[in-house]
Amino acid sequence: MESKNRASLIAVIVAIVLGGLVAWAGSQGGATVGGLPLFALAVAAAFVIQAIVYVPSMLAKTERFFDLTGSLTFISISIGLLLLAPAPDARTWILAAMVIVWAARLGTFLFMRIHKAGSDDRFDEFKNSPLVFLRVWMLQALWVSLTAAAAWIAMSTSATAREPIGWLAIVGVAVWLVGIIFEIVADAQKSAFKADPANEGSFIRSGLWSRSRHPNYFGEILLWIGVALVAVPVLSGWQWVALISPLFVILLLTKVSGIPLLEAKADKRWGSNDDYAAYKKRTPALIPRFSA
Repeated sequence: MESKNRASLIAVIVAIVLGGLVAWAGSQGGATVGGLPLFALAVAAAFVIQAIVYVPSMLAKTERFFDLTGSLTFISISIGLLLLAPAPDARTWILAAMVIVWAARLGTFLFMRIHKAGSDDRFDEFKNSPLVFLRVWMLQALWVSLTAAAAWIAMSTSATAREPIGWLAIVGVAVWLVGIIFEIVADAQKSAFKADPANEGSFIRSGLWSRSRHPNYFGEILLWIGVALVAVPVLSGWQWVALISPLFVILLLTKVSGIPLLEAKADKRWGSNDDYAAYKKRTPALIPRFSA
């Protein structure tokens, strides 16, 4: 336990330091409020919100509000940036809408899922140790900050950096729309599949899931690329750290906690199933197969 606490403390410090570095870089040349950089305030707020909700969650040893808190952090800070940004233009409103709509949809979906299940077994080994549980919340704060970086940095640029909406922003909105539709449809198809008792113990291979083993993650990656495309025209200097947003999402979902974990879990459960082996062989892990 002592080694876990030490590792957790290091992870908390690293998360705060990385958040601070991104906040510093993304704030260069940006707007300020009361002499404080607006983007840095947004990142600080993300960490403070997680810390506040962590306390009652730790005392109750519950993860019930973890996903909901993450989503509400995206929403509340995006609204705050709208209110505090100097003369918000069309790009600022578009970026805020992109983040808020995505967060509201995903947050509702995840909250209803955990409410129905009663618990999330991912947290079983975390919530009984205060420091280990704190690590999870601080990593969520870093996840929020890095994922929203492109939108929040562009929203907090100074009034002199504003640019009219051009073709790149229009392409970005279109990419975002395709991505969020993909994610919504994929999640709905999987929820309907799981709700059917006839599918108990089986794996989904219909709809979008016949084209990709993780179509929801494909949509997630696509929509954050769309957000970055909308943000790009107003970035300059150190603000280009904003591109960490789509890169971070891609790395997280394809190399860290997304596809690798789910693939390992599926292999353990259906690895000896010939139908699953055939499905896995013919179906790409991420980018959908559009041919027959």
